[in-house]
Amino acid sequence: MTMSEQVAETLYFPVPGAQGVEAESARAYDARWRVLDESGRALGTDEPALASISVALEFGYLVLRAPGMLRLGMPLDVLEDDPSVLETVTIDGVETTVADEGNWAHTWVSNVLGRPARLVKVCD
Repeated sequence: MTMSEQVAETLYFPVPGAQGVEAESARAYDARWRVLDESGRALGTDEPALASISVALEFGYLVLRAPGMLRLGMPLDVLEDDPSVLETVTIDGVETTVADEGNWAHTWVSNVLGRPARLVKVCD
């Protein structure tokens, strides 16, 4: 296998647990967004419903799609400079600063999972 074939097979996961993205441009956004359950626990491959979410980077947006749902688009490079939208959560045993992506994203992710959940962007 050539080096270019190996690079083409590399997947990045902007939302761990959701489908991966082959595009090299996704490297900068690997694990940038996380889905948290009602208790604040980060979900990933342990949540089978996340695997139904396809992920793309399109025109400056993270685009999420799931069966039976409208697409959800989140801007890729928004600077979170308002401390009132930031919170600290524990992800994989590490305290992490995140910004909640809001009610629309909360409702979208909750509908996909069939239970309360929310989408947050890692700001560290």
